[in-house]
Amino acid sequence: MTALASGSGVHGVELGIVIFFFLVVSFGGFLAARWRRAESMATLDEWGLGGRGFGSVITWFLLGGDLYTAYTFVAVPAAMFATGAVSGFFAVPYTIVAYPIVFIFLPRLWSVCQRRGYVTPADFVRGRFDSRLLALAIAITGIVATMPYIALQLVGIQAVLDTMGLGGSGNVLVRDLPLIIAFAVLAAYTYSSGLRAPALIAFVKDTLIYIVIVAAIVAVAVKIGFGTVFDAAEKQMAKPNPVTGKPTGVFLPNTATYWAYGTLAFGSALALFMYPHSITGVLAVRRRNVIRRNTAMLPTYSLMLAFLALLGYAAIANGTSVVGQDGKPNAQLAVPHLFEQLFPSWFAGVGFAAIAIGALVPAAIMSIAAANLFTRNVYREFFVRDASPAHEAQVSKIVSLIVKFGALLFVLSLDRQNAINFQLLGGVWILQTIVALVGGLYTRWLHRWALLAGWAAGIVYGTVMAYQQVSASAPTVIKHFGSSLAPFPGSTVKVYIAVTALLLNIVVSVILTIVLRAVRAPSGVDATEPTDYLSDRTDPGVVSTAERELAGA
Repeated sequence: MTALASGSGVHGVELGIVIFFFLVVSFGGFLAARWRRAESMATLDEWGLGGRGFGSVITWFLLGGDLYTAYTFVAVPAAMFATGAVSGFFAVPYTIVAYPIVFIFLPRLWSVCQRRGYVTPADFVRGRFDSRLLALAIAITGIVATMPYIALQLVGIQAVLDTMGLGGSGNVLVRDLPLIIAFAVLAAYTYSSGLRAPALIAFVKDTLIYIVIVAAIVAVAVKIGFGTVFDAAEKQMAKPNPVTGKPTGVFLPNTATYWAYGTLAFGSALALFMYPHSITGVLAVRRRNVIRRNTAMLPTYSLMLAFLALLGYAAIANGTSVVGQDGKPNAQLAVPHLFEQLFPSWFAGVGFAAIAIGALVPAAIMSIAAANLFTRNVYREFFVRDASPAHEAQVSKIVSLIVKFGALLFVLSLDRQNAINFQLLGGVWILQTIVALVGGLYTRWLHRWALLAGWAAGIVYGTVMAYQQVSASAPTVIKHFGSSLAPFPGSTVKVYIAVTALLLNIVVSVILTIVLRAVRAPSGVDATEPTDYLSDRTDPGVVSTAERELAGA
């Protein structure tokens, strides 16, 4: 490897390739402000939703770049490397299960939002149930759940920087400056271009990812052999865990394990498109059928993810070290270190660039989605009720900067495990919005006050249970938020905490609705019509947010 300076330990060729691609996507990010631009970017429709004009191809890349993040590409093979296929391959079935679910309800959400000019999921809840507080709960949940998700993208970049010799516990400026610069540039072109920037960059990111994974699979087949890969993994997973004394990765088929794995997969599938950034990508599409077409095509990414997961086993067979620059083992270095061993320096740099860019795309979309939620459902709803479209867009741009740098401070000041813990908690929280959001797409029978109480019950229960969980593999180190599983009330069978919290949410919402309907509590006025849920862009009555605001609606 070539170093930038003698004795610096920095891998110059790899770093040079990463910088080159970073400059390319940064240029593309700023250029995106002029891509398919309307007369004005001074509305949330244009800045925050790309003019609601993305077609099938753009949406496929955008949603792929949004859902399959840098952390995904680092963490999935890391789980395979550390604990085996049960935890590593879990990501593959749950992403596949998600698409038939969203195939059903997302077109309805898109239609009503397009018809009524809604920009966020909380906008829809506000209009459907006539409740500012319920919409605020949905918005705050989305913002808080998104923040650690952005931070985890930085963990993916950190793994790449560490592999290139920029990690460790040495000079803090050398270690963290590249991360700070990357997010400063990301913040700049997102501010100017809005959602168009990650949509354009996603083309580069996904192309690189596909090229690198195909090359890696071929390299593994030629240089190692898949027979050797699976044999080595089998031996490694049979070794006892030094803490528990049990085999590292052996799957013991029994009813308890089935419930744990099944609820985790199903709950994660339900939560995937509840995240604001996922819905933002969907609301940006041009036509209703684009959504269904993409949900039919997006499982291609899951196939790619399956191949990527196998690289964790390849790292075991190749004897890849996961010791970082700080001298500590870190399983998330498995793929970057494997790339460095399998590929020449220049192509390893391409792989590292793919991972780094894979962090920038979702981070941009997440910050935009969080900013839209704050602007529409907090700032406008409770502070400036008569905010103009231009004022809304300006506030959203500023908040998107705050969100990005908040996430940056989060990951730089806190331990990596804390970021993972909070993201786990974010998954528990975001699933509690499904009752109001998806339920509201089909019925208004549920009472707004009951939905708010059900949401609160699910949030409190899920938070407390997640806090009480001790890590099974490191009980003395991780004493809180150590697992996403907990015993179902009244039994010893462990299930996904978010699913139990969701069941509580539903029970509370239904029971209180019956009571509130019986006492004739005011349920507000529904701002939507039955035809809204089946409308398309070309149907009469569909107007943009800017047109609606200018008309004084």
